[in-house]
Amino acid sequence: MLNKSMFIKPRNALEGDGQSSAQPSIPEKLCRACPACKAALFSQDLQENLLVCPQCGHYFRMDVESRLRLLVDEGSFVELYADLTTRDPIAFPNYEKKLSAARKATGRPDGVVCGTGRIGGQAAALFVMDAQFMMGSMGTVVGEKITRTFEMATEQGLPVLGVTVSGGARMQEGIFSLMQMAKTSGAVLRHSQAGNLYIALLTDPTTGGVTASFAMEADIILAEPQALIGFAGPRVIEQTIRAKLPEGFQRAEFLLEKGFVDAIVPRNEQKKTIAHLLKLHERREEA
Repeated sequence: MLNKSMFIKPRNALEGDGQSSAQPSIPEKLCRACPACKAALFSQDLQENLLVCPQCGHYFRMDVESRLRLLVDEGSFVELYADLTTRDPIAFPNYEKKLSAARKATGRPDGVVCGTGRIGGQAAALFVMDAQFMMGSMGTVVGEKITRTFEMATEQGLPVLGVTVSGGARMQEGIFSLMQMAKTSGAVLRHSQAGNLYIALLTDPTTGGVTASFAMEADIILAEPQALIGFAGPRVIEQTIRAKLPEGFQRAEFLLEKGFVDAIVPRNEQKKTIAHLLKLHERREEA
């Protein structure tokens, strides 16, 4: 009787123990898999397509550097408040280790980059939250930097563009994190009362205390396609109300239908759209 083991070449000592995965791992720098359609994509092609899957249109999350390259005129961005560093205000267990790991992974002290620049030739202040730093969670430094950005923009009469991505308030900083909701909201209000424009671009995900404060307080609220936007997550809501949520609940398209978002803008149109809005609302000195 034939046995298939008769046709298998015996392994030698250099071939290992034979326990390796049947699917070889591919370095992310070379190739990435789309989490939606599972297509294997060359990283360079994905970057050239603005981190949007060419097969199914899935939006990958953008890092801060890619976002700035996409939106801000080359050579015009000047970073502000880069030296502000988070501490451990309530001695939360292992928080210092998490901060250290996030700083090492991103090369920056906390989860938002603020500054000034030009968007299609229009001067603006802006902040870009960083999903790679503890999922863009809002701690004291994130709140302080965003507040300072609005205060500076108010003094100089600049519009503000805010690009949000966040899991919400940073639990490791307790009540100090929740206080940032009120602080940033106050700065947004003063900026608005001075007659200045604030545009928010909501990306996936924008949730929790960030949604409940400055993210949804803009004069014009834009969103990326498919972005998850809400306060509590869908699973938490379903467990609370003991009911199934509608299809696409809390996605940008659902919020646009319900009037919580003004427009959904694809990445390849974002800079042009934002520059146009800034131009329309440009403040001119009275004669």
